[in-house]
Amino acid sequence: MTDGLRIAAAQPPIAAHDVAANAQAHALAVLSAGARVVVFPELSLTGYELDADPLDPVDPRLAPIVDACAATGSVALVGAPIGGPYIAMLTIDGSGVTVAYRKMWLGDVEAQRFSPGLSPAVIGVDGWRLGLAICKDTGVPQHAYDTAALGIDAYVAGTVKHASEASLQAERAHRIATEHGVWVVIASFAGPTGGGFAETAANSAIWAPDGTVIAQAGAAPDSYARTTLLRSVASQ
Repeated sequence: MTDGLRIAAAQPPIAAHDVAANAQAHALAVLSAGARVVVFPELSLTGYELDADPLDPVDPRLAPIVDACAATGSVALVGAPIGGPYIAMLTIDGSGVTVAYRKMWLGDVEAQRFSPGLSPAVIGVDGWRLGLAICKDTGVPQHAYDTAALGIDAYVAGTVKHASEASLQAERAHRIATEHGVWVVIASFAGPTGGGFAETAANSAIWAPDGTVIAQAGAAPDSYARTTLLRSVASQ
């Protein structure tokens, strides 16, 4: 088990439906983040385009992210629609791509196209247990309780929120951190995207277990929040 886990919440520029271009943007974010784990927003590979075609984990367009992770030793947590269909979080490292989690709590419009995932999920990185979440999951207390019950050090989410919902997103993160005594990492979409999101919340951030904001990105795309998760203290 490592003493600390270097983690970043990235919000790269995303083009609607352009998986190849978005994969390149993800790869650049991984290369520049300097982190063991890099978290991306909900549906980051397609944009919040609910009619986007599902992605297969073996899609060759994802190769740039695999290569970037291989070069840096990073693990990328990436948002994508997958067969089912589900809204999913993919784990990408130097060995390839796997499906890590399927969103359990869907918005009303999402539920017209996607199926809900059936169970919470945790991944392990260097002895750290990361509970996974996607957007609306963060607003459902039961999701955090069920995920925390699996034994986690951090609750990690990718989201798409309206600019007007930035404070709500922060309130949810603070609640999860303080109620469960865990780090919270939210990668929040930056820039316009589908589904009526002309202005998104951005401001990806990382909260310590006491609810303190440790790192925060700005409002523009192509930035990130980054810190080292530690068992007792936080270092920038």
